Amino acid sequence: MSVSAPNAENGRVYAARRPAVRLAAPIAFALPALLAGCSSDPPDDSPPPPSAAPRPAGQDAARDELAALAAAAQDRHLVARYTLRVADTPDRSIVVTSANDGSWRVDVPGGALGGTADISLAATADGLFQCALPSATRPEPASCVRVGERDDTLPRRIDPRVQHPFTDWLDVLIDRRAPLSVSPAMAPPEATGTCYSVETTATSINPPLDVGIYCFDADGTPTAVRAAFGTLTLAGPPEPAPATVQLAGPVVDGEPLGMEAPPPPPTPSDLDPDGTDPEAATPGGTEPGGIAPTEVG
Repeated sequence: MSVSAPNAENGRVYAARRPAVRLAAPIAFALPALLAGCSSDPPDDSPPPPSAAPRPAGQDAARDELAALAAAAQDRHLVARYTLRVADTPDRSIVVTSANDGSWRVDVPGGALGGTADISLAATADGLFQCALPSATRPEPASCVRVGERDDTLPRRIDPRVQHPFTDWLDVLIDRRAPLSVSPAMAPPEATGTCYSVETTATSINPPLDVGIYCFDADGTPTAVRAAFGTLTLAGPPEPAPATVQLAGPVVDGEPLGMEAPPPPPTPSDLDPDGTDPEAATPGGTEPGGIAPTEVG
């Protein structure tokens, strides 16, 4: 039969084409995967960046150590003498008393009137007091003025600040919620103990404490502080604490001494020929300079 040969040949053609169809389907599905594998950008398997930079482990350890030492300092009752060093100023001796009943007193030579008056600050069950002490520029007996409740904050105009490392700044060092950054630090010259650098991490007009260096012995005794007011260093072994602190003098009505220096007294060139101050009013209703006021009308 002349027709059967071509049919047989066609059957071989179809049989040869069927494997090509069966191979085309797997290749079609595999091609996208192969193309993805050849992409120039590798898949991003890295974790998302943290929302805040992690704190170094050393800072956390230093913060814990400082908080523990500050807590021990609050329980440390003593009488201690410190040397206060301020640039361009003679060294001064600060006496700190932390009594067994929780009252405290800090004596600050040159602590008021621009360094010309000696004062004592004290907190007792009766309140917070500033006492003016006898000195070369103020020979009067000591007297005290009540300036607030025991835990009140002194206004800056009467605050020498050297008392804070022994009183309310200890609360800040203990508080783990306070915005502080703490790291180990070298001790200031002539200081001992374990020292830490303390920085504030929040901008504030009134920060909770002064940034600087804070040093303590293992028993909680403050041994040194370097802050904006100067550098305090422990001058000798502490002495036993009294049962309570005593005010330096009787409590009187009056105004506390401010930090600002008083105006200088007039010089001879500022005085009138008769020795009077032309800037001050004279008795009898005259104007400065002794000139009687002109009546109007």
